Amino acid sequence: MKIIGRKREKDSLMQCLLSNRPEFVAVYGRRRVGKTYLIREYFNKQFSFYTTGLSDEKTKGQLRAFHASLNAYGHEDKSIPRDWFEAFTRLRELLESDKVYREPINNKRVIFLDELPWMDTARSDFKSALDYFWNSWASAQEDLVLIACGSATSWIITNLLTNKKGFHNRITRRIHLAPFSLAECEELFALNDIVMTRSQMIESYMVFGGIPHYLNLLDSRLSLAQNINELCFKEYGYLHDEYYNLFYSLYDKPEKHMAILETLARNRDGLTRAELSKEKEIGGGSVLTKDLRELEECGFIRKFINFTKGEGESFYQLIDPFTLFSIRFIKNKKFDSWNEYINTPGYHSWRGNSFEIVCLNHIQQIKATLGISGIETNEFAWRSGEPEKGAQIDLIIRRKDGVINLCEMKFTNEAYSLDADEYEKIRNRMARFQKATDAKKAIHITLVCGNGYKQSKYSGIVQNVILGDDLFEV
Repeated sequence: MKIIGRKREKDSLMQCLLSNRPEFVAVYGRRRVGKTYLIREYFNKQFSFYTTGLSDEKTKGQLRAFHASLNAYGHEDKSIPRDWFEAFTRLRELLESDKVYREPINNKRVIFLDELPWMDTARSDFKSALDYFWNSWASAQEDLVLIACGSATSWIITNLLTNKKGFHNRITRRIHLAPFSLAECEELFALNDIVMTRSQMIESYMVFGGIPHYLNLLDSRLSLAQNINELCFKEYGYLHDEYYNLFYSLYDKPEKHMAILETLARNRDGLTRAELSKEKEIGGGSVLTKDLRELEECGFIRKFINFTKGEGESFYQLIDPFTLFSIRFIKNKKFDSWNEYINTPGYHSWRGNSFEIVCLNHIQQIKATLGISGIETNEFAWRSGEPEKGAQIDLIIRRKDGVINLCEMKFTNEAYSLDADEYEKIRNRMARFQKATDAKKAIHITLVCGNGYKQSKYSGIVQNVILGDDLFEV
């Protein structure tokens, strides 16, 4: 089957096959983003050994599954391993046999351990056995590629990426699989015979994000609104309970993670760590530090430096469209149908917020349209210090060529046209920003309009206009 996008990830996997060293690859990312699909399709489902952990199974069940995979790949011992040390000893025996499958590109032996965190059950010796397998043998095999994959991101980060003991510096490559871009979503829709305008594709992204599995659920016979209703609002809908399933699959104890996200969903402008820690359900300390890091690693939140405060003050903002949609309309459900929400004040508020998230996930496309892909830039947010009537700018692009782009993002039913009220708001934001920052660079007002732009007598204040189509650039 065809792999859409994933150019960087495929290149990383190819480098594993071409390298002259053993490779230990950690592949991680949120549930349903396509991790297993990428690895299986890239290697054409042919491995020296492949197995997957089992959800909610104890050690005995995990060992039984591992044993079945060993037998399927040619190991002849019919007894179930007593522990993980014995299981990995048998894996070594299998990999040392003459009959083991080798990748044709460079004669590599490729091992794929899918949903690895699920194998590490309570009071098992899994981590010690994997550590011993890698350090005592696998790390000396120049023709070996071990790919460890999992949706339980906290386990991957804690035990593989930041562990200071057995796996410290053992991971040779890390692949964080991000959601699709709009261009990749468009390619997937074409593959599935789903007909939409680009404006509708943007709105679908505002609901489902770029999660391939969610987008594959859309019925080509239904409109976008009908699909949202069937998938999210019907009790039997496939995504009706996905918000809870998502976080309980990613984290062992997701309650604080969810409390962070739900607090950020109520605060569109973002909050500092100190502001988050004041919430009773969240708390502070090292637990908050860990939870914020994990949410950021998975792409649910972004950490943005305040332009005027630098590293001294950073904001955290929710930037995952499906999470925002689920909190606003499914978890806190007021109506039983998506159509009942459309054109309500809550719908318009969500749509403005969600389109900003779409833009924050497509900064590279915005830079390309501005013609500054090759110019060094930094991205910031800014919030003025006034307690009342403060100003907020969600995306500031500071460029090495002496320009600062202040980005305003608008998603309207018709082509957006600047009116007197919005003109004054932009002037106010720009004046407050200049006063607060004492900016020495030229300030360019940049409009990102998801559904077209129409000139007006107030358009002179705008230097750059980016249209919805521009966000689809590859």
